[in-house]
Amino acid sequence: MDFTNPLVYGVPCFIAFILLELTYSKTHGDDDLYHWKDLFASGFMGVGSAILGPLFKVVFMVFLFEYTYELFNPMVDGVRTHLLGYESFGYAWYVWIFCMLADDFTYYCFHRANHEIRILWAAHIVHHSSDNFNLGTAVRNGWFTILYKPLFYMWMPAIGFPPEMVIVCLGIEALWQFQLHSVYVPKLGFLETFLNTHTMHQVHHAQNVEYLDKNHGGILNIFDRMFGTYKALDESIDVKYGVIHAPNSYNPVVILTHEFKDIWKDVKKSGNWYHKFMYVFGPPGWSHDGSTLTVKQQQREFQEYKRKNPKLAFSRPN
Repeated sequence: MDFTNPLVYGVPCFIAFILLELTYSKTHGDDDLYHWKDLFASGFMGVGSAILGPLFKVVFMVFLFEYTYELFNPMVDGVRTHLLGYESFGYAWYVWIFCMLADDFTYYCFHRANHEIRILWAAHIVHHSSDNFNLGTAVRNGWFTILYKPLFYMWMPAIGFPPEMVIVCLGIEALWQFQLHSVYVPKLGFLETFLNTHTMHQVHHAQNVEYLDKNHGGILNIFDRMFGTYKALDESIDVKYGVIHAPNSYNPVVILTHEFKDIWKDVKKSGNWYHKFMYVFGPPGWSHDGSTLTVKQQQREFQEYKRKNPKLAFSRPN
């Protein structure tokens, strides 16, 4: 059965909604929501992803998923059968629901790994490197994630989900993720109990210490709640978007590569091979001499700081 990736229709909508939000912000006094140089940098990232996607991600993904599906789900007497003996999944409506749930769980794992493994963070930081939170930021995607994202999803065709079904679910996930990047949608009441919403994604893009590495979910927030990474937006806190160690540049090459350069600098700091390994594959901020801190270390220090300063009126220590 053939399906069309929803992103084929999504890309024109992305452009239209960015222009709509841009126009609305400029005509309603929100001049700081969009900065032209930042928007052009984000747009360049998005165009690059749109060009590289069909050349690498889609071809690689389709080949990888098809090969994995065929390997683990061979035809037996004319019926697609898993190696464990059960009939591979078809296209019933309930299979689509299970596929979307599997996709959402995989997205959570993929997204969380991007924040907790430094070499992956070096690719993903591109998306977080803007100080602005808007629909333009939604298309500010790192190009190197294209090389490894499909690897996280291989298990889905391996257990019997048809490759085209997995790709459609990936597209639906991407559409939801795009529209989350807006400050104009308030908290959504009851829906906040299970959906990943716009205010939750504002938390995810914040560099406030208490918000770091929170809300990795795709469409749902249930996996964040299950695994301890959920954080609701506290409207009393002044949100600061972006990353602590920003590239401070609108140059696309700098934006794409600055964290890889920092990793190389850190690797050369020590001759110990364990230290070198941790600088590449450990959590961002890890250091052998304590000169920089991981997110968990920062948050422990911050909690201790608040404990000693109960009248604290701001969200992070100086």
